[in-house]
Amino acid sequence: MDVQLYVYDLSKGLARSMSQQFLGIQIDAVYHTSIVLQGIEYYFGQGVQTCRAGATHHGAPMETINLGRTDLPIEVVLEYLESLKQVYTPESYDLFAHNCNNFSNDFAMFLVGKGIPDHITSLPQTVLDTPFGQMLRPQIDAAMRPVTQAPTPQNGAVAPTVYGATQNGAPKATPALTKAEAELKEASGRVNSVTNVQAVDRLLALAKDRCAIIFFTSSTCGPCKIMYQPFDDLAAEAGDKCIFLKIDFSFADRSIGTRYPHIRATPTFVTYLRGQQRDEWSGADPRQLRNNIELLLNEAFPTHPHLSKSLPKLLSQSQRPILYTKVPPLEKVIAKMGDAGKDEAVSSIVSFIDARERLGAMEAPLTKLPKFADFLRRSTSSLPPELLFTSLDLLRVALTDVRVAGFFAEEHAGATGTPATVAHLLNHVNDLGESAPYNLRLTALHLACNTFNSPLFIPHLLSPPLSSLLVSILTTALLDEKYPALKASALSLAMNIASSNHKIRMKQHSSNPTASLPSESELDDSEQVELLASLLEILGSEEEFGDVKKMALICTGWLVYCAPMDGEVRDLWRAMDAAGTVEKLQAKVLQDRMLVKEVKSLLDV
Repeated sequence: MDVQLYVYDLSKGLARSMSQQFLGIQIDAVYHTSIVLQGIEYYFGQGVQTCRAGATHHGAPMETINLGRTDLPIEVVLEYLESLKQVYTPESYDLFAHNCNNFSNDFAMFLVGKGIPDHITSLPQTVLDTPFGQMLRPQIDAAMRPVTQAPTPQNGAVAPTVYGATQNGAPKATPALTKAEAELKEASGRVNSVTNVQAVDRLLALAKDRCAIIFFTSSTCGPCKIMYQPFDDLAAEAGDKCIFLKIDFSFADRSIGTRYPHIRATPTFVTYLRGQQRDEWSGADPRQLRNNIELLLNEAFPTHPHLSKSLPKLLSQSQRPILYTKVPPLEKVIAKMGDAGKDEAVSSIVSFIDARERLGAMEAPLTKLPKFADFLRRSTSSLPPELLFTSLDLLRVALTDVRVAGFFAEEHAGATGTPATVAHLLNHVNDLGESAPYNLRLTALHLACNTFNSPLFIPHLLSPPLSSLLVSILTTALLDEKYPALKASALSLAMNIASSNHKIRMKQHSSNPTASLPSESELDDSEQVELLASLLEILGSEEEFGDVKKMALICTGWLVYCAPMDGEVRDLWRAMDAAGTVEKLQAKVLQDRMLVKEVKSLLDV
């Protein structure tokens, strides 16, 4: 996708003609900017707003700048925009400190790896550096606010059929449907009346991984009319799990009679399960119809035995990611780096972190993140292992900002590629293994935890090679008896992984289990097994039940809950007698004893 910057002059030419007189300096415009992608304009004013390109209340742009191209899929872009809403709220708008140009700069950094022109982002400070600019700041801000924070024009609003509307007019990702998915959606939740074999075959083909039912009727059949409404109701209830067909012999062509010569009475019903004919019966009995449909659906989509269990303690545990947000004394970190600390990328990211801590995210525009990423990758060879933790610690702190986390999740190396810098750093630490210095291993675990700050990271973190790296690093630390802090940090990472995996599994169970998106796949079975084996080893240790074992117990519960009954995870917990291990836990607090009981009930299945 081409990325463009639209540049407007809010003063409509007054700045160029009158700035010298009022401010003592010449400025060409009061800049307002927006980012344009695929004919949609994204800008900041009354929160994050969108409209058709060129349809804002600012009129035609004074300049259009081509910023480059991005290969990121639109759903990833829109997910990042959702995270920007935390920073760019309607209340946070400030003409001089937190404006549309800051938004455009941050968005452009994510899309193409560079910001917008400096003369635009530096203009507010240039004005404030003049005596009159500082004195007139309140009046200028008040005068321009109605212009900058005007609502999106109705005639320029993005059509909901293209993007789902959300708060502040920002779009929500709506993944494009394939032809087969679109046909399934069209045929689902309703009764499809067909008159020829070709239509029957097409609809049954859509049901090859689910179920279908055909209702044979005729216009002269009185009892059939009793079944019309119940059949319609069941179609609506079943959704896309079952395709409902109705064939009226009074209107069907000869091909139907040739295909189904044995159907001589109406109403008759024929069911299909995963492409194969299942049952056939006749008669106008709505109760029998409902019972047979329910049995068919249960066979097509068997309910997991865990779903019938009451698990208030396990399922009420917080699933917010555990983050390590403490900022170290930055001057000491730089001093430890030696000559590497003098790198421009280090100074830039330190200034960003310092501004964010002192003034908040709205006062901290993004720095040049590609240069920082390049420094991080070089640091594995320029810094000795005992000092490499300083480099990782800067990234660890920076990732607590959702804009930085979003950038490093995608990093412009390709739409679906592995985040290059994070993978490089974790791979380096993993290769060092137990020979890695303690402070480097600990910082790597904290860094890994903070990657979960952005939802854009999740698909990468649960897929190879990043998932393999994370599981390898944390399982090694989980079994380290020398450093308790490593074990605690590894459990935090395990909590983040197990929680994210659990959420995806639950989303699949709550919707259509056969049609999960590729970006929402679970952790590989072998990696779930490796993680679960390490957790069970902790639970089986002689250590008293405390925070460590409680975290391991929660992770175990999340990993096994609704795991496939014929999968490797269940095979492992049965082979290791996980139920017996959990049963032996001696929790002292009633709430913890209830948690132990709930997890054991899952392992008994």
